[in-house]
Amino acid sequence: MKYITIIIALLFFSCGKKEDVLLPKSNVSIVKDVQDHSPIYIFFKVEGKDTIADLNRKSAIISTNWIFNIDKRLPLKLVMPQVIKMQEKKRADSAHKNENAENYYSYADSIGKNLAFLPFTKVFYKTKKPMDEAGFIFEFKKGSDLVLLNNHFEVKKADVLKELYKIDFAINPKIIFIFDQNMSYKEYIENKILVHELDTFNDELPSEFIF
Repeated sequence: MKYITIIIALLFFSCGKKEDVLLPKSNVSIVKDVQDHSPIYIFFKVEGKDTIADLNRKSAIISTNWIFNIDKRLPLKLVMPQVIKMQEKKRADSAHKNENAENYYSYADSIGKNLAFLPFTKVFYKTKKPMDEAGFIFEFKKGSDLVLLNNHFEVKKADVLKELYKIDFAINPKIIFIFDQNMSYKEYIENKILVHELDTFNDELPSEFIF
């Protein structure tokens, strides 16, 4: 983690100031290397009694891959409006659009001691409760080691994929993730890595609701 913090801090020394982003950690690397990228930072700041997600997008070039470096202490309800804003900006800029450019979250691989990346380019976040959504639902609550499956039964996070694969589906259903907006960004990334293989469960990416 020290190594990762130094990398990020050095980027801001060149701008005349030092700001650190404390990244989430995992022992799994989803993507190990991203070429032709621009960094985007969302810093943890406190002003009075308020916590603020401070977005720095000065280096974001539309035609490149974007790497979102987000402080793990921030609550999801502050992070997602900033992420959605940047997603919409990139999708709307047709003049400089690169169809091959991706968006990634960065985190620290605690085993490999390197930066790792989690793609989320095609995710369309919804900041509301799902209404009449057809699919198989995974609901993650803040600070809980249990996941509610399909509004029916709870299982331990470590067993969540095993329990899903026990079910004999005639056709693999659409996957729906619900994340508690009050959980930390750290917990969100840990949950996303845990169920990452469900991105290829069928022909559709999982839908994500955050509220």
